[in-house]
Amino acid sequence: MRILVCNDDGVEAPGIAFLTEVARSLSDDVWVVAPDGKRTAGSSSLTIARPLTMKRLSERRYSCSGTPADCVISAMAWLFKDDKRPDLVLSGINDGRNVGEDLAYSGTLGIAREASFWGVPAIGFSRVKNPRTTDKDLPWLAGLIHGLWQNRATWAIEGHYLCVNLPAELPAGILQPKIGRDKIGRLADVVSTEGDETVIVVPRGRSHHTTPGDDNEAIDSGHVTINRLNWFGETPLETGFISGLMEVAGARAGESCVREQA
Repeated sequence: MRILVCNDDGVEAPGIAFLTEVARSLSDDVWVVAPDGKRTAGSSSLTIARPLTMKRLSERRYSCSGTPADCVISAMAWLFKDDKRPDLVLSGINDGRNVGEDLAYSGTLGIAREASFWGVPAIGFSRVKNPRTTDKDLPWLAGLIHGLWQNRATWAIEGHYLCVNLPAELPAGILQPKIGRDKIGRLADVVSTEGDETVIVVPRGRSHHTTPGDDNEAIDSGHVTINRLNWFGETPLETGFISGLMEVAGARAGESCVREQA
């Protein structure tokens, strides 16, 4: 099994080093492509029509000057262009949980989403800050990934990928919680103001808002959380909405013609 490991915290981050070690306990064909620096909240942003610098750091390990999602594209479109694509993409382990609106902002999950565009099963891993790690963490996480891989037919369908949050301690029970609301980026600090120009900074952190049964509550109670996410799929509009909209648009167009002729 060929495994690609990426992250958004940077190629030298402890989380990706640990996840790579876990991956290597499962396969002897593990590749790493990660940003050359921290790219928090990079989501699925891409670098298009501008140069990307890929640096080979060691065998099967590269840094990328671009975004987290760029790491997947550079792997698929360049590194494995004439070779076998990965069977599985692992992202993380992010330094901090990804909950609520982070599912859209997160570079960790942007990696998994990009992998799903290429038809490759993907899992994004995040963990609470300052976890209490032990020598049980690696074999337990390897067992979890092995189990997910063995049962991929139930979750790795087109356009879907997994979001996994790890609590402070492993081993742990596993829950699928509802997605809560705990938005980052609620505040803006003014750094300086000069004339018409103001410099602001949006600080890190969130309120850690929790409602019963949501992802924060599950993680805080010591559980691993797993959610299957997807990036596509329309939601049907109410019956008659389109025809009604066409009538309104047509009426407006008729009014415009009348006014122009008048």
